[in-house]
Amino acid sequence: MSSSLPGTRELPPSQYDLSTYWGRVRHAADLSDPRTLMVNHAGLERAKGLITEYKQGKLAGMNPDLWKAKKIVDSTLHPDTGEPVFLPFRMSCFVLSNLVVTAGMLTPGLGTSGTLLWQIANQSLNVAINNANSNKSTPLSVSKMTQSYFLAVGASCSVALGLNALVPRLKRVSPATKTILKRLVPFAAVASAGALNVFLMRGEEIRLGIDVYPVLSESDKAKLEQEGLPESSVPSLGKSKKAATLAVSETALSRVLNSSPIMIIPPLILVRLQKQEWLKRNPRLTLPVNLGLVLCTSLFALPLALGAFPQRQSVDASSLEEEFWGKGGENGKVAFNRGI
Repeated sequence: MSSSLPGTRELPPSQYDLSTYWGRVRHAADLSDPRTLMVNHAGLERAKGLITEYKQGKLAGMNPDLWKAKKIVDSTLHPDTGEPVFLPFRMSCFVLSNLVVTAGMLTPGLGTSGTLLWQIANQSLNVAINNANSNKSTPLSVSKMTQSYFLAVGASCSVALGLNALVPRLKRVSPATKTILKRLVPFAAVASAGALNVFLMRGEEIRLGIDVYPVLSESDKAKLEQEGLPESSVPSLGKSKKAATLAVSETALSRVLNSSPIMIIPPLILVRLQKQEWLKRNPRLTLPVNLGLVLCTSLFALPLALGAFPQRQSVDASSLEEEFWGKGGENGKVAFNRGI
């Protein structure tokens, strides 16, 4: 993100009010905008250069070009490492990366092998995205990552196959209701395994804690700028397990909030559409219709889910371990990167 670039003058965190839900939604829409994927290396370097000029005091104030540059940088660089996130695993590519996998899981009439294949593909993608966008102050070892991956895959496949076997055995349910329940099986598998995936892939953060920092007041920021130091030079107060638990829990919940409309709305609409004569006469249109429904729902659902919680989270120092009590910055608060 822009905070990782050189310079003592910090950019405003957003052009929207991040203390409100709708402000965070609009900010998340910028971070997840697929158009930023079209920016090449030269474009990224130009954006980084423009932001560096601002942070070094060579530009007077924010303008449309600077906001655009910040949008490019924030959607491309990891806030902890300052390095570009691998393109398929960026939030701006989240909808496109998940499109085929989601449509595959929602395909009507999947057998056992098809269900297993698409659940494995979905959890593999989740593992990659969760790892790429996690808090990097506590990296996950390869062995832990492998263990977490197989646990997540096993959980999603077990839920999906278990529910697929259960629904046909329901005796007091009408055929129409059974059809709807079958279409909702992928949602139950994705929602439960998606949340578990986040906890498994970021479990090391909960075990070891993540870095927390004092929230700086305006006078603190001005003092740092006078001394020629960036805000990122402020040392960590230490690693907090409670902060990590909060960060991972909120991220897991946001994943459920994101998957819920995507896994529920398209299959229910498709059930209705498949009763229409035009789709009965053209069954080949089922796949593109399904893809279109998933794409439209995903584009709206992702910013709404990402905006549920701030990415840069602030909490009272007194709500964390005793070692942080009395060490908070402005209003006794500390901050940490929640991850996405």
